[in-house]
Amino acid sequence: MTHPNPLRDPRDRRLPRIAGPCGMVLFGVTGDLSRKKIMPAIYDLANRGLLPPGFSLVGFARRDWADQDFAQIVHDSVKAHARTEFREEVWKQLAEGFRFVPGDFDDDHAFDQLRRTIEELDEERGTGGNHAFYLAIPPGFFGNVVHQLQEHGLSTPREGSWRRVVVEKPFGHDLESARELNTTLGEVFPPGSVFRIDHYLGKETVQNILALRFANEMFEPIWNNTYVDHVQITMAEDVGIGGRAGYYDGIGAARDVIQNHLLQLMCLVAMEEPVSFDAENVRIEKEKVLASVQLPARLDKTTARGQYAAGWAGGEKVGGFLDEDGIKKSSTTETYAAVTLNVATRRWAGVPFYLRTGKRLGRRVTEVALVFKRAPHQPFAASSVEELTQNALVIRVQPDEGVTLRFGSKVPGTQMEIRDVNMDFVYGGSFTEESPEAYERLILDVLLGDPPLFPRHEEVELSWKILDPILAHWAKQDAKGKSKPDPYPSGGWGPASADEMLARDGRTWRRP
Repeated sequence: MTHPNPLRDPRDRRLPRIAGPCGMVLFGVTGDLSRKKIMPAIYDLANRGLLPPGFSLVGFARRDWADQDFAQIVHDSVKAHARTEFREEVWKQLAEGFRFVPGDFDDDHAFDQLRRTIEELDEERGTGGNHAFYLAIPPGFFGNVVHQLQEHGLSTPREGSWRRVVVEKPFGHDLESARELNTTLGEVFPPGSVFRIDHYLGKETVQNILALRFANEMFEPIWNNTYVDHVQITMAEDVGIGGRAGYYDGIGAARDVIQNHLLQLMCLVAMEEPVSFDAENVRIEKEKVLASVQLPARLDKTTARGQYAAGWAGGEKVGGFLDEDGIKKSSTTETYAAVTLNVATRRWAGVPFYLRTGKRLGRRVTEVALVFKRAPHQPFAASSVEELTQNALVIRVQPDEGVTLRFGSKVPGTQMEIRDVNMDFVYGGSFTEESPEAYERLILDVLLGDPPLFPRHEEVELSWKILDPILAHWAKQDAKGKSKPDPYPSGGWGPASADEMLARDGRTWRRP
């Protein structure tokens, strides 16, 4: 059986995937996400020739703007954040399709105006009734917007066209709220028209996990509990919460990162080979992984949480989480979280998966590391081995995207002296094409109706089933006053409790 290589960008010059006639309505045009990611990605797609000539973009916000004011906002965002060069001819063609509708989410007049605007674009720009509604807004407003779309005839496509809705994480804050959100979306849009964006799944190196596993016979035979000792999945940030106190306090690192990004990475590492790489078959295998996850019995010993304290970051003295504007001194919101998960399948029985994420850590890095078991017999004298550790296969998601293989090698000389060495594959050194930004890939997939990289509601709910007991355990500890997040110095690598979590198993965290 052969599979298409998921590493190859199918939109390249040999076999481009170009969106058909369509447009997008962007709610939340004033936010950082729209300005820094969505608008620049739309321009980059147009610059690469992957959007139709008549593509339209309608902004919706509570602003007294005209169409040209909105166009200026997009222009400034593109100039500041686009990946590709600015070309005036591309910009002019794209800007001709910009429109702006002012109003609140409960403003019936505004949604009537939105409907008329879309109908005019269908006539003037040939968008064919095909429109995606991108909700770059807090989840609390999702219900208002989708029901307004329904009530004003915007969610139902005419024959031969499509309407889709795009939502950003967080997909709820626990299982109950996730189910409520899924119900709200499902009342208006069918499952195949709901696109939940996890931008990590659009990264080239994340997709490369599938290529690495299933296109290379050298890896898949050892991708199991016979050879793998444990798996570490890390997302470390070197910044604090910045001005996000209103969002972050009460959410925390586990909800913000583990529930979505890290569990999705774990699924790609642990899943069985799908029949094909279409959306349904990939989703089935990912759901099997999530459904098989078992939590250890002692959550107090197999999880850890912390808050960054004062320290040094980027060569500057910085304050701690509890010193941030808008954070209460009594806050128990974690800025670091680490959990131990067991995937109860024949392939992974007995192999712990350690997931960790944190802010204000030593450096910005996201990686997946498969750490292999030690060789059963090493016929070397103790003096012949210098710091020989376990073999490891490390997939670097960001930055310096690539793959590192760590193994023992003989040091040049007459004696049998062994030392660890690394073999590196770096994207920038192997491919002349620059990798598309994640939002380019995901937005194009929305417009094409191609959903493999978007988690369905079943995956979201299964993820919350894993995380909810951990959050409940921490909340219970807080209520009893038994424990709270452990402080760790800014610029370090997390609290001592996280090191102890692995030390109990005779293991240590990798230093990225």
